[in-house]
Amino acid sequence: MLDFGATVDGLLPQLKTRAPEKCGTLVRLVGLRLEARGIMAPVGSSCIISGTEGQEVEAEVVGFHDQTLYLMPLTEPTGIGPGSTVRLAQDLGTAGLGPELLGRVIDGRGEPLDGRPRPHYETRLSLQGLPLNPMERGPIDTILDVGVKAINGVLTLGRGQRIGLVAGSGVGKSVLLGMMTKFTKADVVVIGLIGERGREVQAFIQETLGPEGVAKSVVVAAPANVSPVLRLKAAHMTHVIAEYFRDQGKNVLMLVDSLTRVAHAQREIGLAIGEPPTSKGYPPSVFALLPNLIERAGVGRHGHGSITAIYTVLAEGDDANDPIVDIARASLDGQVMLSRKLADAAHYPAIDLNGSISRVMQSLLPSEDLNTANRFRRLWTLYQQNMDLIQVGAYESGTNPTLDEAIRLRGAMETFLRQDLHLNEEEAVTRQTLRELMAS
Repeated sequence: MLDFGATVDGLLPQLKTRAPEKCGTLVRLVGLRLEARGIMAPVGSSCIISGTEGQEVEAEVVGFHDQTLYLMPLTEPTGIGPGSTVRLAQDLGTAGLGPELLGRVIDGRGEPLDGRPRPHYETRLSLQGLPLNPMERGPIDTILDVGVKAINGVLTLGRGQRIGLVAGSGVGKSVLLGMMTKFTKADVVVIGLIGERGREVQAFIQETLGPEGVAKSVVVAAPANVSPVLRLKAAHMTHVIAEYFRDQGKNVLMLVDSLTRVAHAQREIGLAIGEPPTSKGYPPSVFALLPNLIERAGVGRHGHGSITAIYTVLAEGDDANDPIVDIARASLDGQVMLSRKLADAAHYPAIDLNGSISRVMQSLLPSEDLNTANRFRRLWTLYQQNMDLIQVGAYESGTNPTLDEAIRLRGAMETFLRQDLHLNEEEAVTRQTLRELMAS
């Protein structure tokens, strides 16, 4: 007589230790989505698809349904067809990390783009990084000098703060980002150029960073013409590299240009695997991804190292209520709004104080300097609100003493907010200039 209990007990260890199937077959291609059967692999794994004539296409597992895996190619899926072999190449997405990354330009997979040999990595970590207990984070209590008068004086930033540069296209986000890159003092600079024009990568490295800046920087580049999977991997790679140097006790400046292109990459992936579209076609996964990325920056455990993060955010159609602008505004520690009207008037940087805010400024400045900065903002905003009346001559002097003062100081305030893009304005000098302006 068979002992079924013993038979089942004997099979259980085999079932528990069963390894994923390493090989399968491509059965469908719809848009950017590839479907494979006969292969078992977790989400995030890398696979190689072999074509009929020896072509190979790398793809990443982005979802599954029943026994079907959904993959997205990292390059154009040419040369593959029904029945192409799909084999598992790497279990999960990891990033190679080490001090050898300094001075290098890499893509979302860690492969070099600068023509030099592949770096030798001392360690590997998941692209998702390690979660940080919010109760262990150190405070933001040190002023960060970014070398831009308008920000140092009226929108003071702190080391470890997360800030957004928000504007429509062609208003000067990248130029302001370049100024802050050159002038901000940091141990390490990690730059993610994601979804932007390819020519900007080389221009940013040669013109903005220069040889001295490159030596202490890591550039992760994934321009607009690469796969959305690579763009998304580049965003995660940028953050995990910054986390690595922060955990070494370094003060890191992390720049991501742009957060909106990261959202676009996730939108392409989400829609391809069947997520329902919501506001402006963005699937729910986009609104889960962005806060998770942003929360990876900030001050490290008990003040040990920091990541000051600056994200550019594209307000599509100059819409300040764009869903990506809205989620960024809610998740970041402040934002710098740029104005097309100011840019058209050759006012650079085109920082619009209306809507701009630094949420940690009040804990960084002494009360006297904070009151001076707030008074400057009140006068500037009051003038902006009454500009039409003033320009047509409908405002009668003496009606509003505060507005009279704003009119008197208008020229000096405008001069203060303007700055040559090659000129570094130190925070202490800016603060003294602002005091003198407000006392005049």
